[in-house]
Amino acid sequence: MLVTRHAEAEAVLADPRYVPPPVRQDGAEGTLAWLRARVSRFSTGEAHARRRRELVALLDGLAPTRLRREARALTRERDGAWRGVPTAVLGAALGVGDTRAVPVAAAGYLSGEETPQADAAVAELLELAGLPVITLLLQGHAATEALVENALRHARPGDDVDALLHETLRGDPPLRATRRLDTRTGEEVTIDLVAANRDPAVFAAPDRFDTSRFDPGRFDPGGGPARHLTFGHGVRPCPAPAHAIALAGGVLEGVLG
Repeated sequence: MLVTRHAEAEAVLADPRYVPPPVRQDGAEGTLAWLRARVSRFSTGEAHARRRRELVALLDGLAPTRLRREARALTRERDGAWRGVPTAVLGAALGVGDTRAVPVAAAGYLSGEETPQADAAVAELLELAGLPVITLLLQGHAATEALVENALRHARPGDDVDALLHETLRGDPPLRATRRLDTRTGEEVTIDLVAANRDPAVFAAPDRFDTSRFDPGRFDPGGGPARHLTFGHGVRPCPAPAHAIALAGGVLEGVLG
């Protein structure tokens, strides 16, 4: 089933009977498959809740303002060569000084595509950090880089960086779709985030990229009045929206300003 309307997407995301499609549980220890079976994103029930709490505890120790400042500084230090900056800054804040293995492992993290290179990268990361730290690095890498890339494509002189980011999250999200499994029927449900974020029942002129939609006085990084679903909704929202925005915002300030 394909879900394209905002209200339907919210209902699925808020219903605990819809869970992530299962990942294989028999991967050899230290491989990408083994890691995917042990992270919150692909877990359900108490395992998901416990693993998510571990991520939130780590994130509580990271000030988004500091991440933004350091992402801006590193981008400028690199003369605007911004790729890898969000991961490097987040890694340093989490105590991982060498994040070169992250992009290799992250390439198959969402898709489940297993390669010898991805397995070797996971093994390398496990020598540097525990699973919660690695989870944050892998979950944030591709999404944050895609958010920056998409925002730069839409950027115009004089744009407010936060407004630019939030309209990018709505209209041109880094993650285009997400999947759930209906535990009652076994049917797989695909939520088209692009379509849901452009539902005319929720957003006026939904296909127009309009940074004036962003109201900093009303915005809640967990979702709130912005109402786009890029950071999820309901029982499994993104644990780090403020941190992702901070990293992307710092990079954009380093490139644009």
